[in-house]
Order: sequence, then structure tokens, then C-alpha cells
Amino acid sequence: MLAGRVISPDNPAPLSQRLLTPAGTQPRRFAWIDASGIVFLHLIALLAFLPWFFSWSGVALAAAGLYIFGTLGISVCFHRLLTHRSFACPKWLEHTLAILGVCSLQDTPARWVATHRRHHQHADEQPDPHSPWVNFLWAHMGWLVFKNRDLTRLAITGRYARDVLRDPFYCRLERKKIWAAVVLGSWACFFAVGFAIELLLGGNLAQAFQFGLSLVIWGVAVRTVLVWHSSWSVNSVSHLWGYRNYETGESSRNNWLVGYLSGGEGWHNNHHADPRSARHGHLWWETDLGWESIRLFRLLGLATRVMVPSPAMVGAARKNRSAPDARAVFQNE
Repeated sequence: MLAGRVISPDNPAPLSQRLLTPAGTQPRRFAWIDASGIVFLHLIALLAFLPWFFSWSGVALAAAGLYIFGTLGISVCFHRLLTHRSFACPKWLEHTLAILGVCSLQDTPARWVATHRRHHQHADEQPDPHSPWVNFLWAHMGWLVFKNRDLTRLAITGRYARDVLRDPFYCRLERKKIWAAVVLGSWACFFAVGFAIELLLGGNLAQAFQFGLSLVIWGVAVRTVLVWHSSWSVNSVSHLWGYRNYETGESSRNNWLVGYLSGGEGWHNNHHADPRSARHGHLWWETDLGWESIRLFRLLGLATRVMVPSPAMVGAARKNRSAPDARAVFQNE
């Protein structure tokens, strides 16, 4: 919502109504530590273009990591489980998935949840941490490299994530040394596993060192950067380009490319229309790998109280898009 107007594809905001950055970012103060970390991981990921660091095992590991750390860690756990309580699962599974999310370097679970809940409360208004109506780069990653007083850890988690912090597990992760140790420990595991495998296969120490580093470059750096940009694209691309199944009072879109690359997070207009739903893909072509994972958990008896879109919503979306009959997609849900 900008200046009392509902933003939609037929009613876009003119340049004169573009948003200022959130009040908490003014005056602008560069977040040197966060920005340095982002630049560092991107530079490390670029080493993947050097032949010495290449291995097909690393490529496969990066692809698998998009699902394991991106879809399961961020989409399923941080977003659908912790932020919106779209389903419930045993604590051992929840905490395992949360560790995967922490290894994606998108902050601690409580702060991620709090920031996203603030986005929903103020979507496309000035307090929104990452509205593209400031500009595209701000929504994509600019909001991460400038300090925002409203997003300080104590202030935002105390207001938006008290339910998360009631769990002592997440309180412990808020301590910087704990989550940093988890991340660095995971990196060490990638190297150690690669080093050991090469030695077991008969390689020498130099070959083992090279293979271990290749798994770190691809399985950690490349994977992290890919997960970052797929997540960031939900905030930027999926609020600017795509189609809308629902009028939601802000600019959320369903974007095909982001939807497929982010495990279903790119069906963002559907999500804003029904934030509690564990399923983001509402029509048959809206592939949602996060939802399929949750459905598998349910079949295994590991997910309960699973929230799904109402038939009335699906019917409205099908009518709005003049889509083929999508009822079969929701049978037995």
C-alpha cells in the first residue's frame, strides 16, 4: 500500500510514490561486517570457476544443498514452520531443520522469523524491511548491508518472535558464538569428509586436500550464494514481476522462475493471500517442493496440523487465471 493506493499490475505506483527506506535506516549507516561477509562468500564462490577446484561431486553437492539447506532449512523450517506455524512436527525434527537453516547464513531462526513477520505486517509500506518500491537492489540485498535500528536483535525478536524464543534451543542459538560455531563446524565437516573419502579411494595427501577444498567451494560457498539469491529474489523479483491469483493489497506476484528455483517460495502472491497455508503453489503448474516435503513428513507421521488453502480460494485462483481445472491438485488434502 502506497499513499492510500492498492498496488496491482493494473495500478502500479508511479516513481513519485516510491518509498523511502525504513525510518530505522536513516541516516544511512553501512553494516560493514554483514557486507564484508556477503562479499567474502561471493568471492569464495567465484573460485569454482578455477579448474583446480572443480569436481562433479562438488557440483552434485551444491545442487543437493539447494534442497537440503534452502528448501528444507529456509523454506520449510524458517518460513512455513517457525514463522507461520503452517504445520507442527516433533521437536527433534524441527531443531534439525533449524540447524540446516542456520547453515544457510540467513541469521538465527528468531531474527529471521521476526523480520519476515514485520514484512507481512507492513508489506510495501515504509516500515517493510525490504520493499522493492524503494528500488530493486534495496529489496534484493541492499537492506542487508545498511543498519536498521528497528531490526536490532533484541528489539525485533522481543516484539515479533517471543513464541520462538520460548524454546531454550533457539535462545542458545541467539548467542553469536553458538550459531557461528554451528556454521564453521559444518564447513569443517565438508572438508573433512572430502579429505577422508579421497584418502580412502587411494589418493595422496595433495589430492585429498584438493578434493576437500572443492567440496567446501561448491558445497558451502556456491550453495550458500545460490540459496541467498533464490531467497532474496522472493523479496525483490516476486514483488515486481509475475502474475497475481489474488488481490492482496500489496505488490506480491507469482513468479515462475523464482517459484521453481526456490522450492515454491516464488508463488508469493498465493502466500500473501493465505500466509498460514503450508502449500504455496495453488494451481497445478505451481510446483512447490517445500509443500511436497511437508506432505512427505505427513505421510511418515512426522507432520500434523497441516494448513492448506481453502477450496474457495483455489476456485477463485482458477477463475482469475482461466486455468485448467485444478481441483485434482487438492484432492485428499
